[in-house]
Amino acid sequence: MKYYLIVGEASGDLHASHLMHELLAQDPQAEFRFFGGDNMSAVCGEPSMGVRKAFHGGAESLPQGGGKPSAVRVRHYKELAYMGFVPVLLHLPTILGNMKFCKRDIVQYNPDAVILVDYPGFNLSIAKFLKANTKIPVYYYISPKIWAWKEYRIKNIKRDIDELFSILPFEVDFFEKKHGYPIHYVGNPTAQEVREFKAANKSRGDSADDLLQSGSESNKISSESDQNNAPILALLCGSRRQEIRDNLPKMIEAALSVASDHRIIIAGAPSIEAEYYEQFIKDKPVEIVYNQTYKLLNKAHTALVTSGTATLETALFCVPQVVCYETGLHFIIGLLRKLFLKVPFVSLVNLIGGREIVPELIANDYTVENIKRKLRPLLSDTPERKAQLDGYDELISILGDKDAPKETARIIIEKLGKH
Repeated sequence: MKYYLIVGEASGDLHASHLMHELLAQDPQAEFRFFGGDNMSAVCGEPSMGVRKAFHGGAESLPQGGGKPSAVRVRHYKELAYMGFVPVLLHLPTILGNMKFCKRDIVQYNPDAVILVDYPGFNLSIAKFLKANTKIPVYYYISPKIWAWKEYRIKNIKRDIDELFSILPFEVDFFEKKHGYPIHYVGNPTAQEVREFKAANKSRGDSADDLLQSGSESNKISSESDQNNAPILALLCGSRRQEIRDNLPKMIEAALSVASDHRIIIAGAPSIEAEYYEQFIKDKPVEIVYNQTYKLLNKAHTALVTSGTATLETALFCVPQVVCYETGLHFIIGLLRKLFLKVPFVSLVNLIGGREIVPELIANDYTVENIKRKLRPLLSDTPERKAQLDGYDELISILGDKDAPKETARIIIEKLGKH
């Protein structure tokens, strides 16, 4: 069968690549055409091994020799990934041009199914067009988070999406009970990835020595450090420059104040050069490793984490944490959050657990003093630390052990057979 996939950012590229693997495993004759990234391209062959121009629109056709499946990357997601009002406004002609091309390209390719992955602003427009102009079934993997923002989009989803696949268990109640729209909870891919990592790295250990052994030369950690055997406080401060600039200074200040007996290690974002971090670290006793977040969390004792998927990853590694997120215009953002945000929490840990398992310091609550106050009791054996670890056990139970890409591929193929 022929599948057309659309993703608009790095996380979608990763999740979609895993889904493509499973579609191939269950449908060996699968053919792919997609808006995506390097992970999706690698499923069917590396573009660097011989990218050539495809039959229309200047798409990139991946090598098809050696028994590799047919696949064409139409656009790289980086051509779509504009976030924020001003960047979107400045690149509006490009965005609209890509959308127009995508609609035309899908119709010309005439796939058996279109699979949308997250990225609702673009993808829901594509779904609307397909429902109005074609009979191609539309499947949505990683459902839009309309429970937090833009709940009115449920009308579009009901009208335009044939099957919706969720990776967050609480979304079932939201879509089915509140809006009468049946969905599939297929398991959580992050939970699956952490399970696989932990199975392959069973020894947790007490030091960061193995990080030094396998790290790149740009790691700031020195194997001669006097703190080799000290407990590790991990700092996960985001993957974008603005997030790092806004969050890291206060994280470091609080950590050095209350956790001076810990080894403080930053999880460096792969897309950010070492020089950028250096302005915040300078001569402070703070270290950094790159491309080893899971290894770091597998060793960490405690963590300060910027809100996002990293909060869930930290919980799945059973590392007590404080969730931190700095924003500009603290008071206004704090007020807007209370007025417009539809959910009581921002971290996935608390949203999935349905209660406050980890403390959240957001907007005007994000201060050095508050970080110290919430972090201090997690640094030793305390009721607060035990309560978080107990909450993590509940969280893991709620998520279950389904393999999300495998389950999604199975349902899609089954639905297509009936279709």
